[in-house]
Amino acid sequence: QVQLVESGGGLVQAGGSLRLSCGVSGRGLTQYFMGWFRQAPGKEREFLARIGWSRGGTLYVESVKGRFTISRDNAKNTMYLQMNSLKPEDTAVYYCALSRSLSDIGTMRARDIAYWGQGTQVSVSS
Repeated sequence: QVQLVESGGGLVQAGGSLRLSCGVSGRGLTQYFMGWFRQAPGKEREFLARIGWSRGGTLYVESVKGRFTISRDNAKNTMYLQMNSLKPEDTAVYYCALSRSLSDIGTMRARDIAYWGQGTQVSVSS
């Protein structure tokens, strides 16, 4: 059984930074892509970034490119999302996720996710 446990959310002022962590446990982890999604109130869950477990290739959506950095520490079985220059519109519940497949353009799709973390709230004040 694969489990994902997130930490690191909180309240921050606009322009500030937060780092989210996602501890992953279980077998067969190298077969998955790992990524981050977020969901704001009244909106659909949105893909943000993903990273390969073995090769470490990354992909970001335009809205976070240059501000967010996804990384992983294989020795600790942990994935991170460093978020800088935060904006009020970044306020959402953030989820880490594992998927065996990607879309044609390399993104992760919510419908394909095999495992979700429990979510962590990020709130950015103006």
